Amino acid sequence: MSPQQPRSTPDAPPDTALGGEGAFPLPALGPGPVVCVGETMAALVPDPVGPLASTHGLALAVAGAESNVAMYLADHGVPVRWVSAVGADPFGTRVLAEVGGCGVDVTGVRTDPSRPTGLLVKDPGPDATRVHYYRRGSAASALDPGLLAEPAVRDAALLHLTGITAALSASCRDLLDAALAGPVPVSFDVNHRPALWPDGTAPGVLRDLADRADVVFVGLDEAQALWGEDLATPADVRALLPGPPLLVVKDGPRAATAFTSGGSDTVPAPRVDVVEPVVAGDACAAGYLAAHHRAEPLPRCLRLAHLTAAAALQVPADHGPLPPAARIAALLAAPDEEWARLSLPEAALEAPPQRGPAGATGSGERPGATGQA
Repeated sequence: MSPQQPRSTPDAPPDTALGGEGAFPLPALGPGPVVCVGETMAALVPDPVGPLASTHGLALAVAGAESNVAMYLADHGVPVRWVSAVGADPFGTRVLAEVGGCGVDVTGVRTDPSRPTGLLVKDPGPDATRVHYYRRGSAASALDPGLLAEPAVRDAALLHLTGITAALSASCRDLLDAALAGPVPVSFDVNHRPALWPDGTAPGVLRDLADRADVVFVGLDEAQALWGEDLATPADVRALLPGPPLLVVKDGPRAATAFTSGGSDTVPAPRVDVVEPVVAGDACAAGYLAAHHRAEPLPRCLRLAHLTAAAALQVPADHGPLPPAARIAALLAAPDEEWARLSLPEAALEAPPQRGPAGATGSGERPGATGQA
């Protein structure tokens, strides 16, 4: 399929816009769930938070970009399914319980009796958190294009994938290639993790995958690290990636810009008291897709992306509570002047521990990473 030919959903009116009257050049999504495909790992985190080498305790959590998106979509009331594989081990049991406990359908997750659940260990530092991965040969690294024929995927209205999956194995990369050639619209978050690409192939592979997707998320700093510092503006990234019918470029604490065939829309990010920036990019994608799914106008899609990212930024865990639904609705409808003054957490909400101000739509995990890919 040519990058310039967006997929169509069967039986959808050809001129129905996802974002309201004429806001998107994409056909309406079908009635099925959003299906997020990718690896989720067990995560060990120093408790209390501090350098790994000097800690006396580790807390067990779960971590996965695609399941993070799925959990925030569930928070927004979007029918969502996470599809992957875990090992037949206690870590796999924990992953399924935590993701499923957030309202995500996990019935399509396969338990692999011969491969383990992936593991990561966080090493918080004064300036950044390093992440040590132990995921080579994991259950999810054996995913392949056959997954697309399974009942849990066949009825998808939208597939959400990331560049992380492309780095796990040759069969995982084949899975992404097959999905991008298939009939279901694909949302793709570039999600560059340098430690997973020791062969230096990330720039070419991720550019090719992104340019073939229907909806793409990438951070401006991420694009610069991958494809060159001369990408000074979101418009430069659009020139590099002309294929996606919808491209969202996240510019950290400043703004997010969405490009369509009809032009672009930029919405500034509210100020946020940041506790942990690692999963802001996943939350941003989920917020955008939630508004996208219910046919909100393009600026509201970007606002909900910011608000969902802010929920992640204000907690040390990967999954933070959203503001009350009524407050979200009010902020989505607020005049531009009120939105521009927004600072989170608001006085009406309980403020979490603070480290410093930043914008809502961080482009995801930017710490160093070591260990097995």
